[in-house]
Amino acid sequence: MSRKKARDYAYKLVFEWLFNKDNEEQSPTMNSIFEDSEITLSDKDYIKSVVEGVEHNYSELCELIEANSRNFKIERIFKPDLAALLLSAYELKFMPDIPHAVSISEILDIVKTYSTPESYVFVNGVLAGIYRQLGGKN
Repeated sequence: MSRKKARDYAYKLVFEWLFNKDNEEQSPTMNSIFEDSEITLSDKDYIKSVVEGVEHNYSELCELIEANSRNFKIERIFKPDLAALLLSAYELKFMPDIPHAVSISEILDIVKTYSTPESYVFVNGVLAGIYRQLGGKN
């Protein structure tokens, strides 16, 4: 399986988590995704790492997103866009092995698929700000 498909799965799990934050049980969606015979061990590790990373660093990631979203509070951001921003912000900040351009480009493809036509511009602008804030390296 490609990292692009694994990122798509991770996006869906982060989106689901935004609605079930208080539920301590492991996502049944994750269990069904991991049953997919095309998912490699590396894909599973990536998906689990990103989803758990977003969960554990949620407050820090929200601060980073809000600082770059031009007066949009987290509560006002459309959930599909927020899921994309959280996933990509996590990769940009905590996964130096993933090139920033790849993380941003692939999350924008996801936004084009699952969100509104206007969302692409918003998410791209926020991620550009996060990229600059983190030093624009990688």
